[in-house]
Amino acid sequence: MKEDYAEFTQLIYRKTGIDLSLYKEAQMKRRLTSLRDKRGYNQFTHYSLALFKDENLLQEFMDRITINVSEFYRNKKRWDVLESRVIPYLLKKKRKLRIWSAACSSGEEPYTLAMMLLQFIPARQFEIVATDIDPLALQRAEAAIYSERALNEVPQAVKEKYFVRRGLFFHLAEDVKKCVTFRQHNLLSDPYEDSWDLIVCRNVLIYFTEQAKELIYKNFSTSLAEGGIFFVGSTEQIFLPQKYNLSVYDTFFYQKEKTLKSMD
Repeated sequence: MKEDYAEFTQLIYRKTGIDLSLYKEAQMKRRLTSLRDKRGYNQFTHYSLALFKDENLLQEFMDRITINVSEFYRNKKRWDVLESRVIPYLLKKKRKLRIWSAACSSGEEPYTLAMMLLQFIPARQFEIVATDIDPLALQRAEAAIYSERALNEVPQAVKEKYFVRRGLFFHLAEDVKKCVTFRQHNLLSDPYEDSWDLIVCRNVLIYFTEQAKELIYKNFSTSLAEGGIFFVGSTEQIFLPQKYNLSVYDTFFYQKEKTLKSMD
């Protein structure tokens, strides 16, 4: 029943601070109904009671509402643009770069950033902060152990330099791991730091409502340093970037305007 799900979303918000109403309802409800039924509950109210008594159930729920599917150099042509156009542009502006990988999942994205930046500058000249709402995903990211599938797009020279194969899995080099700081962060409710030169948030915003996306775009724009770059996923083109004080830098890359405009 619709009322049952609405009550469930309110309870989840009160208990966790996660506002499910800001996710596209049909997609999220379908995903959670499948999980609820799998665990033998026929109503969301009954399922919610179980969630807060069983830590494993709650973690399973967190995994389901977050989209932890990632790989290194995902949509590699866009990363080629980052390497050839964006990083050289940013390094002309500043000697040390601040970079935020938002909704980083299990770490492939921020580690890709680190490996790419190390081709240009030493680690002391950049800071990468990677955030996600899911603490389990962050634990996996900090462990930095990946399947072969996650490395499909990694250039062979990079793979040989920064990964060691142990059995079926690839372990990331400590030199790269040290370049990234991981933190828990909810894009919909937590404060945003400012003065970022590059913000990367890809393949996540498509799951949010238009209202939620507008809020997040405004927050990202405010968080960017003047002239900073915002890198989005291949299905997340911003159709009115000027609304957020952004302009198109390249396909799926947006630059913060130098003259602040109203974002009302």
